[in-house]
Amino acid sequence: MLSSAIARIGAREILVDQELQDLIGPDVQSLVGYDHRLMTFFKFPERAMPISEWQPLLEGSDVPTETFTPEEIAAGYGLLEYIKVQLQGLNMKLQPPRRRHLHESMAVDRNSLKGLEILETSRDGFGKGSLLHAVRRTSTKSGARLLRDRLTSPSTSLEVINERLDLVSTFLADRELREHLIRLLKQSYDAQRLVQKFTLGRGDADDLICLSRAIEAAKDIKQVLLSAVPDDRDGGTGSPHTDASHSAHAMINRLHLEGPASLAAQIFAAIDEEGLQQIHRAEDQTASEAALLAQEVATNEGDSGDMNALPKTVRRTRERAGIAAANPMAIDTWIMRRDASDALRELHQALDNLQDESVALTQELQDSVGSSALTLKWTPGLGHICHVKGAKISQEALEALGVTRNVSSTKSTRSFYLPTWTELGVRIDQVKAQIRQEEQQIFERLRREVILNLVKIRRNAAVIDELDVACSFATLAQEQRLVRPILNDGTSHRIVGGRHPTVTLGLEEQGRRFVSNDCFLGDTERVWLITGPNMAGKSTFLRQNALITVLAQVGSFVPASYAEIGIVDQIFSRIGAADDLFRDQSTFMVEMLETAAILRNATPRSFVIMDEVGRGTTPEDGTAVSFACLHHLHYHNRSRTLFATHFHALSDMTRDFEALGRYCTDVKETASGSFSFVHRLRRGVNHQSHALKVAQLAGLPQATIALAQSVRDRVGHRNHHLSTAESLEKATAEDAPPIAAAGNNG
Repeated sequence: MLSSAIARIGAREILVDQELQDLIGPDVQSLVGYDHRLMTFFKFPERAMPISEWQPLLEGSDVPTETFTPEEIAAGYGLLEYIKVQLQGLNMKLQPPRRRHLHESMAVDRNSLKGLEILETSRDGFGKGSLLHAVRRTSTKSGARLLRDRLTSPSTSLEVINERLDLVSTFLADRELREHLIRLLKQSYDAQRLVQKFTLGRGDADDLICLSRAIEAAKDIKQVLLSAVPDDRDGGTGSPHTDASHSAHAMINRLHLEGPASLAAQIFAAIDEEGLQQIHRAEDQTASEAALLAQEVATNEGDSGDMNALPKTVRRTRERAGIAAANPMAIDTWIMRRDASDALRELHQALDNLQDESVALTQELQDSVGSSALTLKWTPGLGHICHVKGAKISQEALEALGVTRNVSSTKSTRSFYLPTWTELGVRIDQVKAQIRQEEQQIFERLRREVILNLVKIRRNAAVIDELDVACSFATLAQEQRLVRPILNDGTSHRIVGGRHPTVTLGLEEQGRRFVSNDCFLGDTERVWLITGPNMAGKSTFLRQNALITVLAQVGSFVPASYAEIGIVDQIFSRIGAADDLFRDQSTFMVEMLETAAILRNATPRSFVIMDEVGRGTTPEDGTAVSFACLHHLHYHNRSRTLFATHFHALSDMTRDFEALGRYCTDVKETASGSFSFVHRLRRGVNHQSHALKVAQLAGLPQATIALAQSVRDRVGHRNHHLSTAESLEKATAEDAPPIAAAGNNG
């Protein structure tokens, strides 16, 4: 259970008490795996504070009322202490703890996630080709995260699953509503991550604008749902239409927008988006100038390798530099609107007055010296100066203006200090500093409002994510002709015309058709023993039924003509094999470890798929191990099981298993020697693996194929004679008189 919880959560870092490092460190590491995750050993506090004293470290004002065990409290407080150590000086608050019961979701361990290719392909680790890639139609990043979480932890609650399916049915039946919601979802932003930035003290004005747009999108979504979904109080109960309406209204009632809507209005009223855009353009220009300098240095002092080492954005800077230079930015840009507060309005009015004085002073000075080329400037090194270009001004004229000293003088320009301008410039600077200070105070007030509304914002964002996933599943159902599954508390599978969700897409891209298959497990046949040639679809059949089960309990429609599924508590898969040299484990050892976990943990409510167990050893040992596993699954675990094998003797060895059915795939051959795989399952046993046909398709040399054919015929002929001799010897021994038999033994 711990391994499936670790796989479901997908944490980037796992915290373990340092005192347990020597005791359970290696065991925990084997459960976690050696890839993608960091395991940190940290000295936990000797005494854990009760949850009632955690309030300063948690969001919201309510103390968690749920009862936690001493072990849970110790783990939670250890985590809080670790965060305080790692993020010293950062006033960060976490969401209150919440218990997640393992029985509320289907357990999918790390091996099954990989074998079923739920999140990524097992061969290369790519997302494309996985179940997540095949079913994802979400419009938001947060919706995609929720979809990933659901795929790794499907629900085991009939109520939850049916509510999700009802919502998908609503959006599938009303295409206009679904498309309207998708347009609004695409206009939204990741409110969960935005709020998290503000709780860490890292949010900025752009994040406030994005958050306000996310809130506005939630308002629009609620209004669209209210206008499109009939009031479920007007009708009866029990009909599909009423159930769908009830599900939609449950989502509407969970959207609480009073506080967040007021926050969004305050943000829009306070922040000047045009000013923000000007600041971004100025920042882009500065970055372009730095990139242009880097490009010039690489061109003048480096070679082609240095130029190619520069990022593409830097190499394209020269093209953009002319555009940036052609759009000079204003000197003063403000984040907040002038009327964001009374104080800010007064400060901007004061600044306007001072700038009017600056204009008047400039005109007065120009008239005095008789040159329109006189300007009042500010530079970082010199401060407030007067600058005249192209005019000859006498020293007497400057002294008459009150000039105290010259800064610089050339044949064409002259710069000097003027007390009147210096005093006015200082007053302007002071007002600008006061404006920026007031803007910062307004920003802090808005940030505080975000913190005060974070619980509602997070809960609303969770609803938006659920709507996104439901719209995604409805779009998928329409695209791929999926059907609504029927879930019950039984222990059987009745799937008609089932299809593999990812293989089907791959074949359709090639213009080929997927061959569907039925699966009836759990009534009279709890275990299916499947034989047949390589490449004929045994592994695909195993995986597709497991994936259909996952999709059904996630709350999605499924690729089948009909699907009725008893709730599954755990999915186990033993598919594929690879050695683990890091841990000094052979291919067969890895296979047996995974098999042992299945036999120990599978229950009568579990769904097990096992593909070619025992292939990593000799045929005799492999057959023995496979039979023993089948026996245990049939008589002890009593799980729904699909068991594919090339050990054909198992079909005879399991003749007495009353709840085992035998099915197979075939190869169709023509008189000319050509062949094709028959992917449709039929009842019976196929004693031919047709491995040489697959080898021929793979391109082995013809001479190699002929030699293999010859060796196979000789081995088969010899085995036939040995089998006949053993049968004759056994029959002779049974027919011999007792005395003769005794004499032979002596």
